[in-house]
Amino acid sequence: ALEHTRSTHGMSQDEHLAHGVGGAGAGAGAGEDTVMKGWFSEVSDEMWPGQALSLKMNEVLFKGKSDFQDVMVFDSANYGKVLVLDGVIQATERDEFSYQEMIAHLPLCALRYPAKKVLVVGGGDGGVLREITRHASVEHLDIAELDAMVVDVSKRFFPGMSCGFDDPRVHLHITDGIKWVDDAPESTYDAIIVDSSDPVGPASVLFEKPFFEKIHKALKPGGVVCTQGECVWLHVDLIKDVLEMCKGIFAGGSVYYGFTTIPTYPSGQIGFVLCSKPDEEGKTVDFTKPHRPPPMAPEGSSLKPLRYYNAAVHSAAFCLPEFARAAVEPHVVPGTGF
Repeated sequence: ALEHTRSTHGMSQDEHLAHGVGGAGAGAGAGEDTVMKGWFSEVSDEMWPGQALSLKMNEVLFKGKSDFQDVMVFDSANYGKVLVLDGVIQATERDEFSYQEMIAHLPLCALRYPAKKVLVVGGGDGGVLREITRHASVEHLDIAELDAMVVDVSKRFFPGMSCGFDDPRVHLHITDGIKWVDDAPESTYDAIIVDSSDPVGPASVLFEKPFFEKIHKALKPGGVVCTQGECVWLHVDLIKDVLEMCKGIFAGGSVYYGFTTIPTYPSGQIGFVLCSKPDEEGKTVDFTKPHRPPPMAPEGSSLKPLRYYNAAVHSAAFCLPEFARAAVEPHVVPGTGF
């Protein structure tokens, strides 16, 4: 999940390679070092108090500080290279595909008509772009990313994700994503995907009403938004608040919560808030039912086949365990379907 905070500069004199293991992560809520005795621990007293995921480290490959955040890449014992922003794991080579595939294909495969113009807010590692480029219907793909260092580091260390930037349909804008959405003419995009990090610090504005109102304006009739929606094991109250807010903004539309499993995100689960505007006929998206088959990689593409998303997983993403269903369902607005 990668909006966090984004810089307007590339790698600078702050960049340095660290050989061996050491250092502290800025994201440690209690201030402890997040790297100890060859293990990286993801600590946040604010977002997941009392628990931490730890990964064994082989080598720190990069440590830098952009205008907005600390950036680190390390090689892990079991999850390949790991991207960390402000002490929080954003992606690992082993499991990133589950998040990237689901945040892209849940909205794009549910749309009534195939998307032609799409916006990604955040997503500087390129993984969401990679997945969107599988959709042959897409003609123009904007990405508004604030931190150029994230893009540069991803291109350097994560070619399997950053290959998303290589598609000629992709247009990278190093800018404030909120401003980009605000400046977009009304009814510009078929789909907007917000690849945000947790609502702490600068990223908190991506979970607030003014941003969703801007998204609503920028979407075409029948358009959809999919944003990172936090974890039912940790953030049910936040999820309910966001869904209720979206019910008011997307009046006459549909509002859903789905999820995916991913080992290296807190509690092994991350969710998505999906909303649609009514189209010209008043129809709204039923996100629980894919409207088209999983996308195939473009002819001649070097992309690997999908590894997580399929039609059955699409529908299953909206089947919640009872405690989560009971909490979330009152705030969901079902779509009419087509």
